[in-house]
Amino acid sequence: MTPIETDYLVMGAGAIGMSFVDTLLTDTDAQIVMVDRHHRPGGHWNDAYPFVRLHQPAAYYGVNSRELSQGTKDSVGLNAGMYGLSSGAELLAYFDQVMQQRFLPSGRVRFLPMSQVVGNYEVESLVTGLRQPVKVRKKMVDGTHSRMQVPATTSPRYAVAPGVRCVPLNELARLAQPQAGYVVVGAGKTGMDACIWLLEQGVDPEKIRWIMPRDSWVFDRANVQAGDDFFMNTWGNFTRQLEAVVAAENVPDLMLKLETAGEWMRIDPRVTPTAFHGAILSKAELAQLRRIENVVRLGHVESIDTNQIHLEQGSIPLPPGTLVVDCSAAGIPGVESVPVWAGDRITPQWVRSFGTVFSAALIAHVEATSSDDAEKNALCATIVPPTLATDWLRMLDVSMKNQLRWLQHPELRKWLGESRLNALFNSLNRIRPDEIEKVALMQRYGQALKPAAARLSALIATLA
Repeated sequence: MTPIETDYLVMGAGAIGMSFVDTLLTDTDAQIVMVDRHHRPGGHWNDAYPFVRLHQPAAYYGVNSRELSQGTKDSVGLNAGMYGLSSGAELLAYFDQVMQQRFLPSGRVRFLPMSQVVGNYEVESLVTGLRQPVKVRKKMVDGTHSRMQVPATTSPRYAVAPGVRCVPLNELARLAQPQAGYVVVGAGKTGMDACIWLLEQGVDPEKIRWIMPRDSWVFDRANVQAGDDFFMNTWGNFTRQLEAVVAAENVPDLMLKLETAGEWMRIDPRVTPTAFHGAILSKAELAQLRRIENVVRLGHVESIDTNQIHLEQGSIPLPPGTLVVDCSAAGIPGVESVPVWAGDRITPQWVRSFGTVFSAALIAHVEATSSDDAEKNALCATIVPPTLATDWLRMLDVSMKNQLRWLQHPELRKWLGESRLNALFNSLNRIRPDEIEKVALMQRYGQALKPAAARLSALIATLA
């Protein structure tokens, strides 16, 4: 069979692959082949639960070349007063439009859905089983390194006895009759979303039992808003983070200072969280979750039989007619980092904390504008997604050092100033001299930078 020829072979048409290819199209004249196991672009959003929404404002998600949101704020609901959060359906439509209206009409992108890369650069159809070789002139791009997990496509890690009604949270939106009660398994953002959705449907909080293996710190969404009208919130957030680091006596003290400063929140004020996955909640959502008092903290579920749930540290009853809602998929598992550039392979990863699409776009731009892999890797030190609360320190350390490298690189600094996906930071470029409050805040921020970097290194050293 005649091989397909291309400059870049991109595995995955999810948010990472789409953001990478979008920037590559802008910055180069490269030919690109994209391969994905789904029937349309959007990656894990194809498998997400029907009521899923972005955690973060839509203003800085998606691809660089096309707006995702209309820049409007929500006037009602649990996100009222803040910039809108795109739904899963909106995201799928958006990525499909990017593919159909930008990528394919360019004549430089070929999309192979329902397919996977196998062997030595072969594409295999999941429908026919046929394989076609691919001649890659430049690089293979692995947009699937994060190994994203969602409940709909990830079986529970615990045994479930026959007859027990245990479903992924996707099934909640398909319920046809009331349930006697609900058990939500999982304390991550998926579990939070399941609990909030049930409460919004009018389920009595007493009918919800939430199995929470570990409590997590969460971000306040008010502090991660793009735009000039949220400048004091956003840059106040960055500044208070640095000042908390400088003032912290030790790591536990830092956690409490971040909470006192309004940067971090916890669901139960009586329990000190040990986990951290970067979930973002509004204060209204947090208040909803606090209505659930039946929280089980006995570790992970090990098995479920017809009348009991067995956990690492004990068992609890499973009343008749109870629906178990599985939210235990890891989301982004703790996959080890690898160099972004290694031989003929590019592996996009976070180079800014939680900056999934931003990182992919920046890596594509660096690929397009530099020829030295050592220099490119130096500009793009990678960040492993967090699990423990203490991981936040390492993430901040890498993010700060990367940002400093970028700002010392004139061409990259220009790109950052123009990037839509950098919107959270670009309001800094629009400060006027007469905006005294903003100028004063940035002076505080600047004064905290160097001592925070030094103190951060000392605090990280204590974690070894």
